[in-house]
Amino acid sequence: MTKHRLGVDEYVAGVRAGDRAVLGRAITLIESRRADDQVLAQAVVAALLPWTGGAHRIGITGVPGVGKSSLIEALGGHLTGLGHRVAVLAVDPSSLRSGGSILGDKTRMQSLARDPRAFVRPTPTLGELGGVARHTRETLLLCEAANYDVVLVETVGVGQSEVMVAQLVDCFVVLMLAGAGDELQGIKRGILELVDVLAITKADGEGVKAARWAQAEYRAALHLMRPRYPAWTPTVLTCSAQTQDGVAALWQAIREHRAALATAGVFSENRARQQVYWMERAIEAGLLERFHADPAVAGEQAAVAAEVRDGRMSPDHAAGRLLALFMRSMGR
Repeated sequence: MTKHRLGVDEYVAGVRAGDRAVLGRAITLIESRRADDQVLAQAVVAALLPWTGGAHRIGITGVPGVGKSSLIEALGGHLTGLGHRVAVLAVDPSSLRSGGSILGDKTRMQSLARDPRAFVRPTPTLGELGGVARHTRETLLLCEAANYDVVLVETVGVGQSEVMVAQLVDCFVVLMLAGAGDELQGIKRGILELVDVLAITKADGEGVKAARWAQAEYRAALHLMRPRYPAWTPTVLTCSAQTQDGVAALWQAIREHRAALATAGVFSENRARQQVYWMERAIEAGLLERFHADPAVAGEQAAVAAEVRDGRMSPDHAAGRLLALFMRSMGR
């Protein structure tokens, strides 16, 4: 039996009422690649904009095996225990062929997924640059409109994802492991330039000593770098999802970061810059779609690509040729 297709007013009413089923359907609508779904999705997001912007947006990333999901579940449980409503958007690797999600965060965060004050949503990347799904930002806005006051965005931690998530959130948290060799080789300079809070995970049992040593190493490294904001020096702490030690301190550091930026007058400015950043990314995506859909380009692209593969034409020359076709087709 086919589900009734909701209209804009039904989506808005359901999301505002905190109806998890309607919220889930709205997110699925946003992720759809169908043209008619995209038109409806844009209308839904536009109608809900007056109720967005109130959540604390937190990005969380880290090296493989660092225990992101376990720590997010511990942090999410801590927050719901304090009375917060928490949404987790777990940007998930997905198959380029099928679009299927690989990690299954609802399986990894079973306790949090059952919490009535939490909403866990895996977001397939579908091959998007940097591991951040194209519509992650719109999904975040829907969660805010549904009255979730903390939104945690977990990324796959694959380089470019950190750069993009930093443009999506208010606080960027990087999780690291101790005892994995040279600590300062375990994190790239580019990530150190983005981090607001750095947490050494699995600081329990025999790992406590190593975690404290790594904490000192990272503090020293961060003091050698110019901070992102004059008003904030990145915090380095240790924590354990297993024992809950340090989880409350992590949340406190995130709150202190927001307060420091707000006092310095840069919190709202950052969000305004992010709006422009995502507008530019949307323009890029829209132009790329129109480029590939253009009949003149489609008619030549396979032949030009074959010349590039055979080494008879440089990639730059090929791009220029196809772009010239596209511009002529657009009447320029």
